[in-house]
Amino acid sequence: MSEAAEPIHVLVAMDFSDAIMERIRDVSPRLKVERHYPNVPDRAYAEAEIMYSLRHFPSPTQSPRLRWIQLHTAGVDHAVKEPIIAAEDVEVTTTSGIHAVVMAEYCLMMMTAFNYQLLTMQDFQRRAEWTPERHKVFAPRELRGQTVGIVGYGAIGRELARIADAMGMKVLAIKRDVKHPAEIDRWREAGTGDPEGEIPMRLYPPEAVASMAALCDFLVIAAPITENSRHLIDEAVLKGMKKTAVLINVARGSVIDEAALISALAAERLGGAGLDVFEEEPLPSTSPLWNLDNVIISPHVAGHSVQYHEKAAQVFIDNLTRYLAKEPLLNRFERSRGY
Repeated sequence: MSEAAEPIHVLVAMDFSDAIMERIRDVSPRLKVERHYPNVPDRAYAEAEIMYSLRHFPSPTQSPRLRWIQLHTAGVDHAVKEPIIAAEDVEVTTTSGIHAVVMAEYCLMMMTAFNYQLLTMQDFQRRAEWTPERHKVFAPRELRGQTVGIVGYGAIGRELARIADAMGMKVLAIKRDVKHPAEIDRWREAGTGDPEGEIPMRLYPPEAVASMAALCDFLVIAAPITENSRHLIDEAVLKGMKKTAVLINVARGSVIDEAALISALAAERLGGAGLDVFEEEPLPSTSPLWNLDNVIISPHVAGHSVQYHEKAAQVFIDNLTRYLAKEPLLNRFERSRGY
């Protein structure tokens, strides 16, 4: 049998539906696709050349033929310590891009909630009180003309920038490499984002985050967690922000110094925070964040949607097509940068 006709064993360690599995198999008759979830037999690990996984990771000796792992997530922090992820001869790709729409909309929800004082409205509702000062209490600034700063100009940040720009907001952004604003070899849903990086009025390097944050009415954290981004938003950054500013975190809790954030919120040195992620998850019931009246908390769900599996499978399908054609894969994990 020629090399071109050799079967390629694909292991799917995910609870994909039968319909999604058929879409994967339809990519090519060369693909011998098996689904094993929640348990993966050693035989499947041993045969697999390609693997789709969330948290199932074989050892290198278990999977001598493995050449590519497609992760079910955009983040890789849960997997980077696995020896198979560290293996230089195994390519790793993520589902970066599938969360862009729902997470950008989540950020917009938080922005409008604080701008229109939703927490105060709910407080009056709970007390069944029609405030006589309603026009004074509820007097928002229009989002149009306000400034949103985005820390991490990847798929999520670019889609939020597109929406904010369409609403007439000023957009600033932090990007690791400001000299190359275009998005290259990343999966993107058609019609979304800012692929050329043209929307921000200015791009800042990470070391200038304090300068950017000081200008923002809303500061959105959408950066991957690496050793360089840990506590990027620290006490000094928070102290320099506007007293009316709102911080929104949909990245990882450790990008922010949580203790410093709690202190700033408790002292009302910030207008508020919309938080989906935390340094410790689940967020302990003893955390002061639960009792602050200028905080909206969600349980790490900003990236989830009813379409998650379908979109994640589409990334895999697009990459399978590229793999068969020996083209570069999308959303490659670069070990040197940590994401």
